[in-house]
Amino acid sequence: MIERIREDTLNLMKIPGLSGHEDLVRNYIKEELKQIGLKPIFDKFGNTAVTFPGKSPRVMLFTHMDQLGLIVRRITNDGFLKFERVGGVPEKILPGQAVSAIAKNGKILSGIIGTKSHHATQPEEKYQVSGYRDLYIDLGMDSADEVRSNGIEIGSAVVYKPSAEIIADDKITGTSVDDRAGCAVLLEVARQLSSRSNGPEVNIVFTVQEEFNLRGALPIAQKIKPEIAIQIDLLLASDTPEMRDFGEIKLGKGPGLSMFSFHGRGTLNGVIPHPVLVDHFEQTASNENINLQKSAHIGALTDLSYVQLVEGGVASIDIGFPIRYSHTAQEMCDLKDLVGLAKLLSSALNSLPENINLIRD
Repeated sequence: MIERIREDTLNLMKIPGLSGHEDLVRNYIKEELKQIGLKPIFDKFGNTAVTFPGKSPRVMLFTHMDQLGLIVRRITNDGFLKFERVGGVPEKILPGQAVSAIAKNGKILSGIIGTKSHHATQPEEKYQVSGYRDLYIDLGMDSADEVRSNGIEIGSAVVYKPSAEIIADDKITGTSVDDRAGCAVLLEVARQLSSRSNGPEVNIVFTVQEEFNLRGALPIAQKIKPEIAIQIDLLLASDTPEMRDFGEIKLGKGPGLSMFSFHGRGTLNGVIPHPVLVDHFEQTASNENINLQKSAHIGALTDLSYVQLVEGGVASIDIGFPIRYSHTAQEMCDLKDLVGLAKLLSSALNSLPENINLIRD
């Protein structure tokens, strides 16, 4: 299991897949599902799903395959790209960042977000953060015609230059750990479920456009009509100096359960998990000797914020893995947490009672 999760995570992190441009990631996931012997289905948005038939309750287990990034809004006469942000891209890390621009023919072009030379920087400028509208991408080309002849147009996708590596004790670092690590975990859960003989109906879904205001999961949830929704995503690690007051989530100490999430800025939404599901996952973790961490925080959302409202309401829970440096070009997670998460999910699904009472009475 650990080798498969490691390989899938590293492979997926190296594939560019901006929100709305997830094709290459979807192709990888599709081929992996087919190798397991499964037949994935796709919708108009690009969501990818596979169903394991079973009894009630109907479960939707999902994670997102897209990543945040940039999109070209203008090409200057001298060949530089002006851009818009897609998702929560922190402006303070953009200057000097290596990026990849995706051409119409699928070719990946390397570039750099320009930054003023240190030797020319004035003292009063050293502690200023440039707004993204003042920045530009340099592809090393000399004109707009050269840029366009290489397949870059208005609307072309740009992501942090993909990277993925193992450091120290099975720590994974690089681009789009959020949420290619979650995709790797669900591929492993699919492998585990493919050999089962009974249990609840489980719909494993790899969603799109999560970083674009949580767009992709809702249409497929409306089609599946789940009774239970389990969302897999990151949990903010609070074991580095700048995060110590944020919570108690630690890298390498096991998967986690979100007890409360709320965005608080712009999108006023969040999730408070269903208590029956909290009890079930806590008991499963205890039975499997898995350390289950807990998180409660403001500032982040998942697709579950909207999926929980489908039909007459869905019993919902956010389960995840610790991550450091979220939404930067060098995120970090621990392979041990991913393995623990896959084991927790597989066991929790297999032990889900057929007569589980989800009505809050």
